[in-house]
Amino acid sequence: MKKQYFITAIVAGATLISACNSGYTRRDPGRTYAPDMTYSRAYDAYTRNNGITPDSMVSQPPVSGTIARGQALPHHLKEEDTTAYKALTNPYVLSEADIDEGRRLFDIHCGICHGTELDGNGPLYASGKFAAMPANLKDPKFVAYTGGQIYHAIIYGKNMMGSYASQLDEHQRWKVIAYIKKVQGGDAGASAETAAAPAAESTPSES
Repeated sequence: MKKQYFITAIVAGATLISACNSGYTRRDPGRTYAPDMTYSRAYDAYTRNNGITPDSMVSQPPVSGTIARGQALPHHLKEEDTTAYKALTNPYVLSEADIDEGRRLFDIHCGICHGTELDGNGPLYASGKFAAMPANLKDPKFVAYTGGQIYHAIIYGKNMMGSYASQLDEHQRWKVIAYIKKVQGGDAGASAETAAAPAAESTPSES
């Protein structure tokens, strides 16, 4: 009886070993169902694909009107549309955490010139590298600016200040603006800039 078990174990082991793909010894893995789906043809980006797409290019532009995840709908305003920008309002409902994030972003991107106190006495001016003092955002002139006017300055620049459109996305700009308005006018100033359309939803703050 033991001999029979021993022989059975040897046969089973030999069968199991022979069934395995042993690399160069046995390179045929057998048949594959729908091989064209299992092993799809690969193409390099920015090359031509022999007419599979209308323009024969592998990399295709996004569908017209596509908006990247996390980005907002475009407002189609141009730099010269200053009147429309003045009336532009914040489309987001922002929380206190969002305003805190606006402060962090302001300190990173704006504080170097405008100062962390928004008084225009940032490190660059204090170092003597600027002949003219950057805008004091607590000055009544800038306190009177609407959120849309500040938004315009952020994306197009103003006077010696360059554009920050590439550094801050649409949502981040409004967080910075909400922080500025909070400092300029206290909680009342912040609430005026955090108001939004009823359909708008807040999104998590960027880390």
